[in-house]
Amino acid sequence: MKLLLNALIFLVVTDSCSAFTSSNKFGITGGISSATELYARKPFISGNWKLNPQTRDEAVALGKEIASTITPDTPDIDIALFVPYVFIESTINAVDGKLMVGAEGVSPEQKGAFTGAVSSSMVKSIGVNWALAGHSERRTLFGESDEFINGQCLKLIDEGMSVMLCIGETLAEYEQDLAGAVCAVQLKKGLAGISKEQMTNVAIAYEPVWAIGTGKVATPEVAQDVHSKCRAIIKDMYDEDVADATRILYGGSVSPESVDELMSQPDIDGALVGGASLDGTKFGRIINYQPV
Repeated sequence: MKLLLNALIFLVVTDSCSAFTSSNKFGITGGISSATELYARKPFISGNWKLNPQTRDEAVALGKEIASTITPDTPDIDIALFVPYVFIESTINAVDGKLMVGAEGVSPEQKGAFTGAVSSSMVKSIGVNWALAGHSERRTLFGESDEFINGQCLKLIDEGMSVMLCIGETLAEYEQDLAGAVCAVQLKKGLAGISKEQMTNVAIAYEPVWAIGTGKVATPEVAQDVHSKCRAIIKDMYDEDVADATRILYGGSVSPESVDELMSQPDIDGALVGGASLDGTKFGRIINYQPV
């Protein structure tokens, strides 16, 4: 009887352990490597071209070069390029369905006397599903407030589109240990009025302002700490299921040299890449990251 009981215990334990193993595309079996995998958060690598490149032909060439780096061996991830409005359609054609093309922002207004504005319905009509909101350059250089950014988020969600809400602290705020507080305010104001069901159309990009375009990168440990705090804030705002399902990307001088360690952190679900997304070889390496 005792032998039978021990055999049953062994089978139960063995079966339980097998439930926590997985095989990657190379056939290597191992334990679950990160919270992203555990909670089925699909990694998301994205590029933000900002005010680049300078011509349509350059945009087409860059789009094609980046698309060519996506192969059957590329990780099973979402990939997007956020490009200037005038290059959206050309870039969509250039990448030939191998990745998504999004807008760098939209107006909270849908129509009317708003010279220079572009609405969510306009970009949706040409095949766009994703747009950025709240990038630090829009906050600081163009004076976009949390209320304006919230309006962008709400309008995109109302259109059935998806939004990547960018948040992050300045160097002074970071040095005063205010990263969590700043992110909390930006998350709560940016996501105001968005229901837990609508959060499936939201991704968060944590971009420490002091690391954008400076070549400085938050260490993987620092980035993970802030991402963990952001997930806790989302849990307080909604619930644990929403927090576990929400993708939080890191942005701030992400490079081929830094991406592997960043993507190995349990709460880092992707990257929003600036300068390196303008180089097909560098961005291709980031798309084909290799967690350590």
